[in-house]
Amino acid sequence: MASENDKRKETRIPVDLWIEAERDGELYYQRAGNLSVGGAFFVQTIPLPVGTRVSLKFTLPADTHEIVCEGDIVSAKELGMGVQFVGLVPADRTRIEKVIGKLARPGAKPTKPV
Repeated sequence: MASENDKRKETRIPVDLWIEAERDGELYYQRAGNLSVGGAFFVQTIPLPVGTRVSLKFTLPADTHEIVCEGDIVSAKELGMGVQFVGLVPADRTRIEKVIGKLARPGAKPTKPV
């Protein structure tokens, strides 16, 4: 049986990033502990059920462009959950790839909250 780490196809980087998540009219600010072009992991939060869809909004470090997409909860742990981006437009995917490329270099430090 493959571990969760084996399922990851994209490079993940440590971040300290706030992502707005909305579901059924309720708005939450989730702290992402890591980021990839495919999704993020929200830390220190009570997880939603796997399969739940949320609307996401966030801004990458050193950028003013707001990324808006949907997200599916794909994993849930005691105080965290993995979210997979759904409907990410190509330009936003490229923005995320550039940040990951920059921060995945040896010696790069996690982002500060934005």
